[in-house]
Amino acid sequence: MKKMTVKQRKWLLTLHLLFSAVMLGTAVIFLFLSITAAVTEDEGIFRACYSIMHRLSEKTVRVSTIATLVTGIMLSVWTPWGLFKYYWIIVKEILTLLLVILGPVGMYFWTLQAVQYVSEPGMQGIPSPEFTVNNVQLWTGIILQIVSLAGLFIISVFKPWGARRDRARLNFKR
Repeated sequence: MKKMTVKQRKWLLTLHLLFSAVMLGTAVIFLFLSITAAVTEDEGIFRACYSIMHRLSEKTVRVSTIATLVTGIMLSVWTPWGLFKYYWIIVKEILTLLLVILGPVGMYFWTLQAVQYVSEPGMQGIPSPEFTVNNVQLWTGIILQIVSLAGLFIISVFKPWGARRDRARLNFKR
């Protein structure tokens, strides 16, 4: 496969970093909206927090996750890094799978459930047990997403663990 020029690689890397930053920024927004919803006594703000999170999960989370995934695969395939040549890339791929489940799938489902619960009459008082369980799942997803994204950024900078040994080459030398 034809390798990229340095300029092309830099543009693709820039896009990858921008989409990754959008993912992290959106996760932090989810955290702030969840905190706001947890401490507010205003029913309008309470409902708005979950509505905003749901809108973000419908659009921004999906687009940024897919774009980050696609640009990451393109960077691996079109540069010497490869998809499976380095342990740090394999760890990033595993964390990315977790983020795909947490982001476009988990956040969408949990925020949709939350919007449905807060739209029910009588939500001003004590939330239902179903809402509480959903809220715990949402909080867990948000925290896991932020930790995973931070881990991805750290791994990308430090590139720990080095290259994998080529088993075919090792067997040939024996």
